[in-house]
Amino acid sequence: MPPNDSNLSNQLNLQEQQRWNKRYSKNNKDPKVAKVLLENQHLLSSQGEALEIACGMGGNALFLAKHGYDVTAWDISDVAIGQLDIISQKSGIKVTTEVRDIIANPPPVKCFDLIVVSRFFLEQEMSVVLINALKPGGLLFYQTFTQTKVTEIGPSNPEFRMHDNQLLQNFNKLQILVYREEGIVGDISQGFRDEAMLVGQKVEQ
Repeated sequence: MPPNDSNLSNQLNLQEQQRWNKRYSKNNKDPKVAKVLLENQHLLSSQGEALEIACGMGGNALFLAKHGYDVTAWDISDVAIGQLDIISQKSGIKVTTEVRDIIANPPPVKCFDLIVVSRFFLEQEMSVVLINALKPGGLLFYQTFTQTKVTEIGPSNPEFRMHDNQLLQNFNKLQILVYREEGIVGDISQGFRDEAMLVGQKVEQ
């Protein structure tokens, strides 16, 4: 008897969790803050509800918590969430964590003042979910890999990398405050390569 959709979904989620658990169990690096946050931190408020999706070890979540946000961090990997919990407790920085697959269990509507996604590919339909999860006036900080690249950093499978300007197109319903994607133009030994970054604001009448 073939498995029903629910069992198949759980099976796939478990496989994905195991894949990321294997990666994070070998990780001994300190959590890093995404360039999209570091370079545009002047756009941050000093308070509000923030969410980091696919947080890994939570570099962005910790950064936002230190800036005064009430931060929630989600990742499918329980190993990564466990590492983030240890770092959070040791540093005295409060971050609310959850082992969560956002594809199967997306964020609720109009709950967050800020959402950050770093180096995680989401299909276009999930872009609408993220926009809907923002409160009016809320900010999205997004940085991810592009198919146009100059190094081998990031996923080898092009299906997990954005097409040229895809990130911009996915979030064109936001007011775009920052967009950067340099491709292979000019001196490729300099600049912001292999990735695209976007900061957008949800504006409603």
